[in-house]
Amino acid sequence: MTTLPLAVLAVGSLAACGSSPAEEVDTENLSGSITYWASNQGESVTQDEEVLSETIERFTDETGVEVELEVIPWNDLQNRILTAVSSGDAPDVLNIGNTWATSLQATGAFLEWEGEALEAIGGEERFIPSSWATGGAEGQAPTSVPLYALSYSLYYNTEIFEENGIDGPPATWEEFVEVAQELTQDTNDDGSIDQWGFTMAGASISNNSHAAFIRGLQHGGELYDDDGEPDFTNDAVVAGVNEWIQLMGADGVVSPSDAELVNGAESVEQVASGQAAMVFDQAPGNVFDNRGFEDYQAAPMPMLDADATGLEATQSHVAGINMSVFENSDNIDAAVAFVAHMTSDEEQTYLNQEFTGLPVVNDLYEDEAFQSDEIQLKQQILQDHAQPMPLYPSESQMETVVGTAMRDLLADVAQGREVTEDDVRDALTTAESQM
Repeated sequence: MTTLPLAVLAVGSLAACGSSPAEEVDTENLSGSITYWASNQGESVTQDEEVLSETIERFTDETGVEVELEVIPWNDLQNRILTAVSSGDAPDVLNIGNTWATSLQATGAFLEWEGEALEAIGGEERFIPSSWATGGAEGQAPTSVPLYALSYSLYYNTEIFEENGIDGPPATWEEFVEVAQELTQDTNDDGSIDQWGFTMAGASISNNSHAAFIRGLQHGGELYDDDGEPDFTNDAVVAGVNEWIQLMGADGVVSPSDAELVNGAESVEQVASGQAAMVFDQAPGNVFDNRGFEDYQAAPMPMLDADATGLEATQSHVAGINMSVFENSDNIDAAVAFVAHMTSDEEQTYLNQEFTGLPVVNDLYEDEAFQSDEIQLKQQILQDHAQPMPLYPSESQMETVVGTAMRDLLADVAQGREVTEDDVRDALTTAESQM
């Protein structure tokens, strides 16, 4: 466990204290213990604990260092991290959503990955460039290291598609809505819909903010202006968010009950059970595998125009999970060694197979374990159709206020209220005022 001096940290007012690299790192002569906060990557916290216990056991066998593991659900993780920074009650090593990297870097609470620490993990050149670039602000030493690479894709139930004579996935947003409407059905003629065209985790703050980012770019707009100031109310972002809200609203292709879903795995489960035909997700493989569900395919997220280029061709953000070390860890050597272990070729193969992610190291992209059609699709999306979330210190606050605004709009729709584009603009105006 690391003990930090009290850091003044409020969302939207991040105190840049100045991280620094460890002057000396000795990963050969290790002892003691470390604490590790992991993000929930699998279907459940229990599954994560089982998977991670195996890699932790190998680390302990190799080094003698004991690792105290806690797996934290996504809806709690960011608040836990911010509390740890401000209170001083922090782990040694933790996972972060890579979109939070710049915001957390600005706190000055985390080890910079340069010098001996960088050498200990094999150097920057080992890592996929797009993943490495998510480690912090441009031009500064990163304070996080890639662990899992991910991208959004459209996943669809092939049995439902075939039963309805639909040959393949929609390529444009208009086609997507049309297909979703066609597949929203009362299949047992009891007067209520029991199969929805699309499903979403409407109460997931992070998923909502990702949708705002991607849909805004597809319309030609960004969440920040050229000066780095929040710009949530430009016409493109409003249009993209409104289209997302109307999937439950005017389009009628999402169950109102989805407004209460906080975990993406819950919406993936609906595709596996036949309650919904399509979902956008990053890594649903664990849920599908654990259900013995094989009737699915992955496809690119639909765009406004199938021939779109540049930012308007965005189909995902550069998604992923990074690892950070608290700068004031009282066992910095073991903490760095643990990150080196987790990003080694052997553990990258094991972890990404278990969690259906993409490896973050170059050498594994030719490995036979990562040659499936789905993985190659995701590699192509990350290479050609993905953009990093805004690299500004206030990014994590943006996710919170925009994602919350969208959650509340979806809740309004679920309660029977008509939500218009003007309502969306008003909600985003309020969100922007909170920055």
